[in-house]
Amino acid sequence: MGMHGTSQPLLEVEDLSIGFAGDQGVIAITDKVSFKIHPGEAYGLVGESGCGKSVTCLSLLKLLPVPGGRVLSGRILFRGRDILKMTQEELRSLRGGEIGMIFQEPGAALNPLWPIRRQLLEPFQYHAYEGDPQQRIRSLLDRVGIADPDRVLSAYPHQLSGGMLQRVMIAMALCLNPSLLIADEPTTALDVTVQAQIMELIEDLRREFQAAVLMVTHNLNLVAQYADRVGVMYAGRLVEEGPVDDFLRNTLHPYSQGLLAALPRLDAGSGLMHPIPGQVPRPADYLSGCRFRDRCPHAFEPCGQKPDLFPAGEGHTVACFLHAPAGAPAAAGATA
Repeated sequence: MGMHGTSQPLLEVEDLSIGFAGDQGVIAITDKVSFKIHPGEAYGLVGESGCGKSVTCLSLLKLLPVPGGRVLSGRILFRGRDILKMTQEELRSLRGGEIGMIFQEPGAALNPLWPIRRQLLEPFQYHAYEGDPQQRIRSLLDRVGIADPDRVLSAYPHQLSGGMLQRVMIAMALCLNPSLLIADEPTTALDVTVQAQIMELIEDLRREFQAAVLMVTHNLNLVAQYADRVGVMYAGRLVEEGPVDDFLRNTLHPYSQGLLAALPRLDAGSGLMHPIPGQVPRPADYLSGCRFRDRCPHAFEPCGQKPDLFPAGEGHTVACFLHAPAGAPAAAGATA
């Protein structure tokens, strides 16, 4: 897909900081995260667990964990309207209507006490729908590769496998033709062949329904295969963003390079992976300045400041002083 110069973004996240209130006061989990998704585009948000990508995802539907979870700053614009300012009524029509969510754990997202049919029909109670809901859920189950819809519709969640539940949840997310599909680690619990099928399915459906997809994952392989653009998160901040091809050809942030180097490769002979030393810090332990600097092989003096996202080619930005434009004082990012 080319540059989306003309089209209005479907979703714009601007300077989103999310925090949790605890005994020690409010701890910020994410720090001024910004990204845009255009209609029909697949955007991959990548990072290790604990980097803030899942809470970012949940905040897009105002589903932050209660108590404690709160938005500290920023805006989330969907078709130009701020989700954070919406009434419960407006949020309801957005959730499951305009925005479909595929959760990490279908088991946690489905009601164990209801048969699948009742759960699939539920979205239709809250949203206007022209056609016949029963027909719609059957055709969707067919689309997600469920051969025996009758058995599945009358089953309870515990009677179905993880791969089946994931398919049911994708069908549920698509019931009302959302224009944005949020997939939070949609394949974590599945084996590799099922994982590939589920991703192919999401990809087919995206083309068929022209939906945009926000894919949240720790798996760069998935992003390389299925996303148009990628944003890499580390310790609550976006550290690199760009079109996928450019990002893979020209990976700039030392953390992004580390993520790529840590991927198992079939052509590497010995199959050696190169893990990044150390681990993602807890939010209470985030460093000032660049948060990756204690694990970075290239850390140098300016890294005590917070780097801006510097431009690095067409639509490609990177928060790293190694790539600061010439003449930019390294301390220009000292706004942390």
